[in-house]
Amino acid sequence: MVGCLIWIARHGRYCLIAGLLVGLFVPALSQALRPWVGPLIALLLCVTGIRVGVRQALGHLDDLRPALIRIGLLQTGLPLVVVGVLGVFGLLHWPIALAVCLMLAAPSLTGAPNFAVMMGQDPAPGMRLLVLGTALFPLTALPVLLILDPAGGGALSALGLSFGLLVAILCAVGTGFGVRRAFPALSAPRPQGALDGCAALLLAIVVVGLMSAIGPLLRSDPLALVGWLLAALAINIVLVVVTVRLSQARNWDIPVPTAIYAGNRNIALFLIVLPEEVAAPLMIFVGCYQIPMYLTPVLLSRLQRGTASA
Repeated sequence: MVGCLIWIARHGRYCLIAGLLVGLFVPALSQALRPWVGPLIALLLCVTGIRVGVRQALGHLDDLRPALIRIGLLQTGLPLVVVGVLGVFGLLHWPIALAVCLMLAAPSLTGAPNFAVMMGQDPAPGMRLLVLGTALFPLTALPVLLILDPAGGGALSALGLSFGLLVAILCAVGTGFGVRRAFPALSAPRPQGALDGCAALLLAIVVVGLMSAIGPLLRSDPLALVGWLLAALAINIVLVVVTVRLSQARNWDIPVPTAIYAGNRNIALFLIVLPEEVAAPLMIFVGCYQIPMYLTPVLLSRLQRGTASA
C-alpha cells in the first residue's frame, strides 16, 4: 500500500490530469462525488498538515512578514482593484465578473502545498500562505464581500461565512499538526512519500466532484462552455506567469509558491452559502477553473526549465 502511494506521488501531475478527464467524461461519477467535496478538502488539509508539520508550516518570525504582505496584496488589494475597474465599466453584474472577483478574494487552494511537492519544491511556504491566508480570510475578504454582497445578506452574512470557513479549515490543519507531533516517525522519507501520494490521490478525486457542472454544459451548450473555459485559462495563466516573472525580476523569495498561490484559489468555499441562482453560473466557472489550476504544476515546471536554460 505504501509503495503504491509512493508511486502515485512520483506521478502526481498525471494523476491530476486523469482526475480532470474523469470529471469531464464521467458526469455520473462527478455528480455523485460533488456532496463529498467539502469533507475531502478537509481531509486533504489534514494530510498536508501531517506532511508538513506546524514548525515547518509557520516558519520563523522572519518568514511571516513577506507572507502577510503577499496575502494583503493578493487577497485584498488585487480583488479590490478588479472590482473597481469592472465597476467603472459597468460590468459587475456579469456572472463571470462576480466569479472572478470572488476567486481573487479567496484564500489559497488547499492543494497548493501539494502542487509545490509535485514540482520538487518545499511545501512549507505554500502551507504558510494557505494557513495564514485562511486565518485572515474574514478580514481580507470582507471589503470585497461587502461591495459585492453575493449572498444578499449584508455584513453579517459575510462575517458568518468567513468565520465558519476559518473554523473548519483550522480544525483540519490543527488535527494534521497534532498527528505529526504525536508520531514523529512520519517525518521519515518513506512516510513522507506515502503522504504525498495520498494527497495527490485526494486532489484527483476532489477535482472530479468540482467538475460536476461541466459535463451537462458540454452536451447542452458547448460554445458557452468554451467561452467560460477560455476565460478561466486566460485568468489563471496571466496570474501565474506574471507573478513568477515579477518575483524573479525583483529577486523576491519563494517565486514558485507565490505564483501557485496567486493563480490557484479556493473559490469553491463560496459555494457553501450562495443562493442557487448565484451558485449555478459560479459552479460552471469553478469547474472550468479546475483545468488550468490542476495543470499549474506542468505549466510552472516548463516555465522554470525555460528560465533555467535561458
